[in-house]
Amino acid sequence: MKFKVNNKEVFASTGGRPFDKEKPLIIFVHGSGLSHITWVLQTRYFAFHGYSVLAIDLPGHGYSEGPAIKSIEEQGKWISAVIDAVGKQEASLVGHSQGCLIVMECASQFPEKVKSLGLMGGAGAIPMNPELLELAEKGDPKAVDLMMDWAHGPAGHFGGHPVPGLYHMNLGGTIVVNGSVQNALGVDFRACDNYKNGFEAAKKIQCPTVNILGDKDRMCPVSEGKKLADTMKNSEVEIINNCGHMILLEEADKSLAILKKFIRKNHPVNSI
Repeated sequence: MKFKVNNKEVFASTGGRPFDKEKPLIIFVHGSGLSHITWVLQTRYFAFHGYSVLAIDLPGHGYSEGPAIKSIEEQGKWISAVIDAVGKQEASLVGHSQGCLIVMECASQFPEKVKSLGLMGGAGAIPMNPELLELAEKGDPKAVDLMMDWAHGPAGHFGGHPVPGLYHMNLGGTIVVNGSVQNALGVDFRACDNYKNGFEAAKKIQCPTVNILGDKDRMCPVSEGKKLADTMKNSEVEIINNCGHMILLEEADKSLAILKKFIRKNHPVNSI
């Protein structure tokens, strides 16, 4: 599905079903340098069970028109503009990694628009390794290799995703092939490194939140995820064992089961 936000074309996957603004909306926000394809399993389930879904490509990522937005705060505002652009008043938001920072910002700035919040591999801050940041900003493909290797836990290195082709080497390859190392990944890493408002944003969030964490996450460790959850008024924590940072791929079924239960409870289909 393509539509305009701030006069620029945006692409979003609708999970295999036509977008219907009469159904409750869930927006899925990918992590640094990635795209809508990381949410294939999750979007398909919800699209076929009473929801409208948008797995968006952030500006300058995937099929969305650029340039990439350079700050988390502005990306949060952009998500609010997406809700407006598709004719909705509210949505549940689900984010992974950098996407967690983005949806938190949106929920803190526009609490009336966010029904519930799902965070996968989130933390109040995501400081970047200086060498990795430098490689990404130079457009060096080594940045992708390092990110994917560091992001996946032990099981993730052996594949096994329910959707064929989404193991970490293939996923990282899409960043390189698309030529988006410098213009997307580099911009995203810098935005994460610059972002200092995570815990303040978390304090302002009013909606129910679930924090889904991997116990082998080296990018956003469980201790940081719990610290973030403790800052929120209405949050719960779910920890998946033997799982790294790429929770939505490494343990797609388990993380989806948590999301199903949480969203059905806090944003049921009959709530429209």
